[in-house]
Amino acid sequence: MLLQPKLPTTPHAPSPAVQHTHEPATCTCQHATPAPRRSPLVPSVGTGAVALVLVGGVVATALLAAVAVSAISVAVAAVVLRSLFNAQQRHR
Repeated sequence: MLLQPKLPTTPHAPSPAVQHTHEPATCTCQHATPAPRRSPLVPSVGTGAVALVLVGGVVATALLAAVAVSAISVAVAAVVLRSLFNAQQRHR
């Protein structure tokens, strides 16, 4: 009985405030016509073309870098194999 939890009592919520509605007064003055609204910015065909060119450039650069790294590794392997074969030919 000592370790039984006791739930706290919830306080009573206050009643919502009463809101008074006021009707706008009619205006007899003359207002200027509002300025025309600009349409929201929509990506155009040119924007999509620029994005496509940028993505294509990034992909092409990545492919060229991969080809360059592969070519360098093949060249290093060729030099190592050549030196091994030359060393083997001298010892005969």
